[in-house]
Amino acid sequence: MERPERPPGKELAMTPLQDWGEETEDGAVYGVTLRRERSRRTPSPGLTPTGAFVLYRTCKVRTLKAGRLDRLVEELVSGDQAQDPTFVPVFLATHRAFTSTSGVLELLLPLTSFPLAPNPPASPPPPPSHPLSQPHGPQILGGSRAGRALLATLGSWLRDQPEDFREPPTHPALHRVCTFLSCLAPGGPEEREAKQLLSRFLAEEVLQEGTEEEEAKEEEEEELDPEQEGAGSLEKGLDLLDFSTDKVAEQLTLMDVELFRRVRPSDCLGCIWSQRDRGPSGGRATSSVRATVAQFNAVTGCVITSVLGDPTLRPALRALRLDKWIRVAQHCRELRNFSSLRAILSALQSNPVYRLKRSWAAVSREPLSVFRKLSQIFSDENNHLSSREILTQELPPGPVPYLGTFLTDLIMLDTALPDLGELINFEKRRKEWDILSRIQQLQRRCLRYSLTPCPPILAAFRGHRQLSEEQSYRISRIIEPPASSCPNSPKVRRSLTKRLSALCLFPLSSENTGSPPLSSPREREPPTLSPPASPKEELTLGPDAPTTALSSRGPTSPVGSARPGPPGQHSPDACIIRVSMDNDHGNLYRSILLTSQDKTPGVVLRALQKHNLDGPQPQGYQLFQVLPGNKELFIPDNANVFYAMSPAAPGDFVLRRKEAPCSLSPLHS
Repeated sequence: MERPERPPGKELAMTPLQDWGEETEDGAVYGVTLRRERSRRTPSPGLTPTGAFVLYRTCKVRTLKAGRLDRLVEELVSGDQAQDPTFVPVFLATHRAFTSTSGVLELLLPLTSFPLAPNPPASPPPPPSHPLSQPHGPQILGGSRAGRALLATLGSWLRDQPEDFREPPTHPALHRVCTFLSCLAPGGPEEREAKQLLSRFLAEEVLQEGTEEEEAKEEEEEELDPEQEGAGSLEKGLDLLDFSTDKVAEQLTLMDVELFRRVRPSDCLGCIWSQRDRGPSGGRATSSVRATVAQFNAVTGCVITSVLGDPTLRPALRALRLDKWIRVAQHCRELRNFSSLRAILSALQSNPVYRLKRSWAAVSREPLSVFRKLSQIFSDENNHLSSREILTQELPPGPVPYLGTFLTDLIMLDTALPDLGELINFEKRRKEWDILSRIQQLQRRCLRYSLTPCPPILAAFRGHRQLSEEQSYRISRIIEPPASSCPNSPKVRRSLTKRLSALCLFPLSSENTGSPPLSSPREREPPTLSPPASPKEELTLGPDAPTTALSSRGPTSPVGSARPGPPGQHSPDACIIRVSMDNDHGNLYRSILLTSQDKTPGVVLRALQKHNLDGPQPQGYQLFQVLPGNKELFIPDNANVFYAMSPAAPGDFVLRRKEAPCSLSPLHS
């Protein structure tokens, strides 16, 4: 529609975009926006230039907000890309959250031409209105508008998300795409892309098989050669702090860069990452993220073992170890490696290390000042504003981010914005795509690093033994018995060791999806530290105890934070909380939607189920809310958790068994 307006300079101030509401069709919900565009018409003959007038044109813009899977696939080839240019990249980046690659191809490609397998699983045919349901073949389809859109979609998919087609050993979905493109666009760039990708996958598998055979052969030779075994044991005995702190930081950065560049962004999606412990398929689906988590845990464990490994060290010598790790952390900051930086800080702030009063007292003032400044980077003030702003700085090299921030953003998005019945919430996918795009951008920026491997340092790191949480705390109590612990340890915020980050949740209503305004960070004095309850002193350390990666309520599994507001922030009758288990298997949190009707037994039961603990009864556990200042609030067994919790504190909870910890047999070092 067009209408004349006032002469230039006198037009009324009007909003160029205006929400018009929603339109519902069969299996799809569209958001409608009116966009006001200005166009100048050439004056008619006989009119002076001053007689020209301005025309405003109102355009109707539709964007898909929710829909069934078949409607989303239909939108790939029939949607107006000019009106919604981000639909295709959002769908391709997030489709694994609600279907598989083969499931999309079953709807996207004409089923009558090239079945995926000799007996493909039954799937509903496209609706009659679907462009691909027409009875023409691929050759004819290639010249149609739908065919061109299909080619563009497949080309973008192959270039931007190639790992979606990796299905060893036969890669059936990629084979199907190659066959289809050879008929739809023979010799075209899309067909060449598909064939090159298939060749690359097959070559990588052959190379991997050869590497695995060589490694197995080397292991057999080491078992047969006692001298080689002794040399390997000697190499593993090296300590990282025997090397230059700058070199150690560079090698940690080298490993972190390689792992972060291999992260598959879609593995970070909340609904995929939250299923990582449920069966072998969950582990395979998140293997790229798990590798980063394992590296983070290894760095944390290496620092703790280095500080606590020798109980006979004098405080002054142990202080030198603390000082060296602070300098390693400082150099990681200079290299913009925030993953290892956070891992080192978390280890130094873990309870077994942080409680060593005499050792920290022997650390000089300058390293302590550096330690405090580095810790402020990960302050949870204003939803980790400091660490988020650093990542936006366009400074070489890197950076390597702390992946946990993005993981928690995505987990909270998945929890707070559910799908709408059988309709897939595509507005939620758009928000997820914003986060995945930032991960991809940071991965590209990591190409700026130029680091050279140092085999001795890498071997020392990989050969470093790990202490369990129980072992590390026992050694800490041997070094400084509880009576000598006092709250005068360095006053650095311990939020890093208590939770991975201050989680935030999006509003439960989809009407308001914006972030609240951010205020400036507030300086506040951190609480003093006192050691937690622990097993009896006479228990000693030995090799029989487990050696899993540890965290004294610290970040062993990187999960970060989201934008809109802190967990535990109340809507009128619901909020999202995080519940962890009090054990030595790492600091794993699960998100739970808490309503005003939930009692303690129900919350405990759901938390156990979220942690894949279906056997234990909720009556055997107690629920505690984690409060600032290293305090906890006990939630009574029959209480209404929504009203019993402290609304001013973050929504972090911990489950503990009611029975006292059983006595362990003495262990020997």
